[in-house]
Amino acid sequence: MKGHQIILGDVQGREAAALITDGVLQDLIVDADAPRPGTIYRAKATRPVKGQGGMFFDTPEGSAFLRGAKGLAPGDMRLVQVSGYAEPGKAIPVTDRILIKSRYAIATPDAPGINISRSIRDEEVRVALRATADAYDAELGTCGLIVRSAAADANLDAVAEDIEHVVAIALAVVDDAGTDAEKLIEGPGPQELAWRDWPTGAPEQGDLAPHLTAALRADVSLPGGGSLWVENTRAFVAVDVNTGSDTSPAAGLKANIAAARDLPRVLRLKGLGGQIVVDFAPMPKKERRALENALRVAFKPDAVETSLLGWTTLGHFELTRKRARAPLSEVV
Repeated sequence: MKGHQIILGDVQGREAAALITDGVLQDLIVDADAPRPGTIYRAKATRPVKGQGGMFFDTPEGSAFLRGAKGLAPGDMRLVQVSGYAEPGKAIPVTDRILIKSRYAIATPDAPGINISRSIRDEEVRVALRATADAYDAELGTCGLIVRSAAADANLDAVAEDIEHVVAIALAVVDDAGTDAEKLIEGPGPQELAWRDWPTGAPEQGDLAPHLTAALRADVSLPGGGSLWVENTRAFVAVDVNTGSDTSPAAGLKANIAAARDLPRVLRLKGLGGQIVVDFAPMPKKERRALENALRVAFKPDAVETSLLGWTTLGHFELTRKRARAPLSEVV
């Protein structure tokens, strides 16, 4: 099936959503038990971490940790937002740079200014969107506003409605005057994320069980006959690339390029982040640059922050990736 297909449903009683593009499963989000990224707390500082510039906080859902917590002392209250999923036994990772996201706009409390996404290049569209955003300039106060790239093809009335929505939430957060630790805003669930971040399309209710089975498979077939094998160990995510039945001199490079192109999708589906080590198929060292270029191109449009670190002495490739989701294997 060509085009985008969005399927909404549940997995083992958990809210879920799947994105299929041209017949290939691109994303699968399943709600986890941990606090959702995007959740906003009024939190109380409890203990600084010397040498790291961080601070632990009390929240209604457990201990949280903020990096770069300058000017804070135990007992201070601070608005913080869940930025990802914690490793087992660790504190909830949070940031004090609050973002209120919707489909067409992002409000930025305490970061004033109006910006239009740089990916919108049509000057007429930029002017129209800027005029729509400027209409809310007087209401923003100390808040800022970012018009997202999805607004380029949207009706201006819909964009204005979205801006009004995020600005109202941002102002309510900024004006919060509570004095106790409290959850102020629940982070978006899978189906809200699908509406907010996935391509425009008419979602449909459907059975997500087959897609869950596909996403949980350790082995992933690649174009050309190669394959990936992905294992989430306690220390890091291990990825092994195999050439399959191809025995030609270029088999290693072909399988590795195919793996590089599919790796962002595979990690996204499995909800994997942290330290990742890839054991690519054997190939001459002179071909590494082509593979590195393929990795950069593949990860550039990916929404999850990923750093390509390079080669180890043993010839493995290392990267780190933000823990934007809970591992799918742990959720279900």
